[in-house]
Amino acid sequence: MSVARITTLSFKSKDGADQIEETYKINAPKEFAEAEQLLEVRVDDTTLMFVSLYVDNDAMERASAARTKRMDLNKELIESVEGKTGEVILNHK
Repeated sequence: MSVARITTLSFKSKDGADQIEETYKINAPKEFAEAEQLLEVRVDDTTLMFVSLYVDNDAMERASAARTKRMDLNKELIESVEGKTGEVILNHK
């Protein structure tokens, strides 16, 4: 069964959110190559939600280094981070 990591980032400004929106679209498929699926959702001007699906917990944990690197590079733009992980129950396409 696949697992999901859901991360909601609130940014200090709309410009910061815009910057991350663009760089994630371009770089995330390479940075998180083991992900089965990547979603980026614009919640409002300063909030982005990221959902990544992995085949299992091991694959998700291997992606943690890339996630930490991305977060560290952009920490000056980020107001807050909320994260959750869980088992995927439905993945309808």
